Amino acid sequence: MTEAWITIAGLAVGTVVIKAFGPITAGGRELPPRATAVIALVAPALLAALVVTLTMGADRSGITLDARAVGLLAAGAGLAARLPLLAVMGLATIAAATARALT
Repeated sequence: MTEAWITIAGLAVGTVVIKAFGPITAGGRELPPRATAVIALVAPALLAALVVTLTMGADRSGITLDARAVGLLAAGAGLAARLPLLAVMGLATIAAATARALT
């Protein structure tokens, strides 16, 4: 096997172990309310981190501000104004396209 396949196999085994850890340790018990609240906040935090990283971390030398950042700011403004999601997406698209056309 090549090094790439050994790495893939190791990552696959590690993923299975991590995914099985929760059900094995928790069993049929209920989680405490505080743990449930923390778990509920993990997914939005990871999604926000992913969006920021992909939007502003394009080159590895630092923060990149381009049309994607303009679209993200427009989406944030639309969400703050409590616009419907479809309107927020349209606003972000138009803002990013406009910024891209002007640069």
